[in-house]
Amino acid sequence: MSNIRARLLVVLVVLSGFLTVAGAPPATAATSALPSDSLWFDGSALTVHNGRFTDGQGREIVLRGYNVSGETKLEENSGLPFASVADARTSATALRALGGGNAVRFLLSWAHAEPVRGQVDTAYLAAVTDQMRAFLDEGIRVFPDFHQDLYSRHLFGAGSWYTGDGAPKWAVDAGSYPAESCGICLFWGQNITQNAAVQKAQYDFWHDTYGLQDAFLATARTTMTYLQQHLTAAEFAAVTGFDPYNEPYAGSYDSGQTSRTWERDLLWPFYVRFRAAMDAAGWQDKPAFVEPGLFWNSDISTQKQEGGLLDAGTLGPRYVFNTHFYDQKAISGILMWGKAADGQYASDFGAVRDRAASAGTAALVSEFGHPLSGTVSDKAPTVLKAMYQALDSRLPGASWWSDPAASGPVLSGTQWQWDIYSGRHHELMNGNPDKVQTSGDAWNGEDLSAVDLDGSGDVTLRQDARLLDRLYPSATAGTTLAFTYEDRSRDGSTTLAWNPVPSSLPHVAQLVGAGRYGLLVWRSGDGTAPTELHLPASFPTASTTVVSDLGTVCAPPAYTGAGTPVAVAPEPGGTGSRRLLLSDTDAGVLHYALVTDGATTPSADLLSAARSELAGWAAAHF
Repeated sequence: MSNIRARLLVVLVVLSGFLTVAGAPPATAATSALPSDSLWFDGSALTVHNGRFTDGQGREIVLRGYNVSGETKLEENSGLPFASVADARTSATALRALGGGNAVRFLLSWAHAEPVRGQVDTAYLAAVTDQMRAFLDEGIRVFPDFHQDLYSRHLFGAGSWYTGDGAPKWAVDAGSYPAESCGICLFWGQNITQNAAVQKAQYDFWHDTYGLQDAFLATARTTMTYLQQHLTAAEFAAVTGFDPYNEPYAGSYDSGQTSRTWERDLLWPFYVRFRAAMDAAGWQDKPAFVEPGLFWNSDISTQKQEGGLLDAGTLGPRYVFNTHFYDQKAISGILMWGKAADGQYASDFGAVRDRAASAGTAALVSEFGHPLSGTVSDKAPTVLKAMYQALDSRLPGASWWSDPAASGPVLSGTQWQWDIYSGRHHELMNGNPDKVQTSGDAWNGEDLSAVDLDGSGDVTLRQDARLLDRLYPSATAGTTLAFTYEDRSRDGSTTLAWNPVPSSLPHVAQLVGAGRYGLLVWRSGDGTAPTELHLPASFPTASTTVVSDLGTVCAPPAYTGAGTPVAVAPEPGGTGSRRLLLSDTDAGVLHYALVTDGATTPSADLLSAARSELAGWAAAHF
């Protein structure tokens, strides 16, 4: 779920690795092959090293993409993200070409994986695998997520105001839960802390009452084993890990228990057990993407709870610190007047970086977003820009140039959500034919999909392409020291420019002009693969200018080999999207690269002067 729903309850509170399993059969069912591209898919899974994702060539990897998809929470397609493999391919192609994504969080349903206790539905797993393969074929990395919101749809009746997803009917039947009721709830997330049925069901899961947790872990292990055996080795390598449980919450606490001790005594042991299930299923080399308690990083003080897996010790490379972030103040429409501004979430995302660093692992923000319709939708352009800005750097744009060394690692993140059926659903809410949901996400009144289909059935963006299809360092050959991107996305007719080039760099400012620009600073490693930056589709090669210590180029040439220091190549998957390749031949050396679309046939003198300014700036700050 996008935990805006959970967090909106605060308004009322305030106001009132890949190894083959021994003996596993060959993956004969999988006939498709991943794109042939040794620069990206080098035959190895991603690992965590020195707090960053790394590939088999030692490059730092940044995952950017979307959640696919909230459709899994619905019944209209039997808990699958898509109605067909063809639709999955349509979505994947558009996600790469229009959304600039290289990764997806791929939602799964426990209810449909295990509809009868102890009996896993292999037909469901086969359909999941085929739809997942559509994204892998486009060169998009995948991490699955067994999703839940409000524990289960089966807690709610045909006449309920709200619904849930997650646990199967037999799990709900085992508990004899009270009739669901949220009382005076204006937002569905209030059910998390106000609906006794939801609270009791969550409590029972975490205490393994009725063997619920045992059953879930057994199904998860079977699911992971199935994927490992039915994807090819190359496809399985691009499955980056597994998110065990979406937005965990205690339901209610035992006497004397706190949010922190609940994480320590119940949540973390569950993750250890899930980690063991991954190992047993052949996922030994892949990390578990573990989420802390739901409210550990709430941006409303009255709701925030102590947590963040503080007592789990050093997580290390077998776990990734995986969290969500929504601006609940902005979503409330009451607690934040106006719109987001430069640096709005620098502190919030800085806390994510700090927590991951102290835990000795990489960080991932696997959900973030904002409603695209309703009374607070006018905030979406600024809120989303500020969130992406905070993923790129822990600094506001106003101070980035003066202290770039404090920029911090570039965070991986997957926006909620990418649903090609947005506004075209036909969901019988809680099975009620008199409550057919068609608008938005068709789930508790939400509307957050970045895409929908136009009148011709083509995938189209519902948000500014400049915001979503971004320049970002997808693979850095060495250590990323700093990165920033000025996307100049729009809020209505207003261009949002939060990171001006300082007047102390007049030639750089002249080169960029009113255009977009990104700047990456890194220290080279000892590998041979190039650094890669995803190029937005709206950055045509002819208008792309690169100013780097590796070379100064307008309209970079096609990549022909490691001897070309600045070049362009297609992204994997054949969607027409492109990447900028920067090749160095040294190790431990400081490098920088400015990429902009603001220049129109700049003169050699301007390029040379801009390069000199950047060289002096980099030497002074790193």
